[in-house]
Amino acid sequence: MRLFRLFRILSTVVRFGLDEFLPSGVVRASFAVVFFWRSFSEPRGVRLRRALETLGPIFVKFGQLLSTRRDLIPLDLADELAKLQDAVPPFSSEEVVVILNRAYARPYREIFSAFDLKPVASASVAQVHFATLTAGAQAGRAAAVKIVRPGIEHIIAHDIALLDVVAVLVEAMFEDGKRLRPREVVVEFGKTLHDELDLIREAANASLLRRHFADGKLLYVPEVYWEYCHKEVMVMEQLDAIAVNDLEALKAHHIDVARLARQGVEIFFTQVFRDGFFHADMHPGNIFVLKSGIYTGVDFGIMGTLSDTDKNYLAQNFMAFFNRDYRAVALAHIDAGWVPRDTRIDEFESAIRTVCEPIFDKPLKDIFFGNVLLRLFEVSRRFRMEIQPQLMQLQKTLLQVEGLGRQLYPDLDLRPVAQPILKRWMSRQIGIRGLIRQLRVEAPLWAHTLPQLPRLLHRALHDDSPRRLEEALLKIETAQRTQTAVLRIIAGVLALMVAGYIYLLVFWEP
Repeated sequence: MRLFRLFRILSTVVRFGLDEFLPSGVVRASFAVVFFWRSFSEPRGVRLRRALETLGPIFVKFGQLLSTRRDLIPLDLADELAKLQDAVPPFSSEEVVVILNRAYARPYREIFSAFDLKPVASASVAQVHFATLTAGAQAGRAAAVKIVRPGIEHIIAHDIALLDVVAVLVEAMFEDGKRLRPREVVVEFGKTLHDELDLIREAANASLLRRHFADGKLLYVPEVYWEYCHKEVMVMEQLDAIAVNDLEALKAHHIDVARLARQGVEIFFTQVFRDGFFHADMHPGNIFVLKSGIYTGVDFGIMGTLSDTDKNYLAQNFMAFFNRDYRAVALAHIDAGWVPRDTRIDEFESAIRTVCEPIFDKPLKDIFFGNVLLRLFEVSRRFRMEIQPQLMQLQKTLLQVEGLGRQLYPDLDLRPVAQPILKRWMSRQIGIRGLIRQLRVEAPLWAHTLPQLPRLLHRALHDDSPRRLEEALLKIETAQRTQTAVLRIIAGVLALMVAGYIYLLVFWEP
């Protein structure tokens, strides 16, 4: 089967003239000689997109991933690949019944009083049906049932293996191949796909996101019905909602689309900087609006996570961009270790300014900050910036959110929505507030460690082994030094707190 699949890929390469992407040399010349009669009127990006659509859903999803990696591929290809749609014909109702009966180990009609065997949505990994529950605590409730496509795991395994072969060839044949780390991109893609196959994992993602937005004022996340969930089947609350890009329906329900656009940006930045956990596939097919005007979402298979280091880097970059402080942008890259330490700051700053100044010399409503980040990654590539997969996910999501917001309200300005969120986050991370928060985190560890000193001394005095006695004494000495350091830190913190309190009394203006 793998040999047949490889042959199909090669024939597709020939059919759409993708040998054009090969570096000049013997191999490319051989293609030109053997297939000399071919001529193509379509641009290379269109041909690449059509080739991936021909090869099937896994290659479509890989093309979608590549469309976000503008640090890897030219912009004309990225723009065309962004048009790929993850929609495939549904699998049969007979297969649906088999999967449900296997998952529940009994006839599915005992679980659902009504089940529409015609799916409401079908994608490469799974499809969704509407149903009504008949058993358990949720009896009588309308539900959305997501079912994994049968046999998709084997298809993914074969296609990922072939993509890995292609990645090895890219590393060997292209001058910049190793720096682009194509095999790591394929590994990242394979991990994402396998995560999507486990619907228990997706249900857990949805449940966590629902807790983060528990008040439902900005975002309403459907409730997961855990007693009906299985690795191949996920059941959650069915919502009566409007597609976010259905402007006529939104206006018919008197929903303020300008407010909706601003809240979409607020939801994104809140997920990123408050929680470090964000929906990383926010295209219009996954985003809806309740008739009350509140956002809701589906498909939580792809979620992004950010460390405090990542969030700090992003916050500094956004704030620096908003203030057009390009030196701060350059320093943030170097401090994060994403460009080499020996990078000359003045050269890096100058390169960033050259790219960004023409962008900022426009009305604010015409500035797409997602595109600013893209241009930044282009500049960083010249300075040997290491590719950061988690930032690529975030960049893709920002482009989706900003594009969607501008579709709802063309005059959307990202800055006044994002800046207050960034300032709140930074105020919690630095200064007295950040120090107090860190002390609260570390206090339980100190409380556990310091009382152990007498026990360590007692154990050392009753130990017959000189070597172990020496080790124990060393531990005691280290612990004593730690205790002294901790006491000094506590004294310093108390002094800072007193100074901060005095400062607030004198200068605070409510």
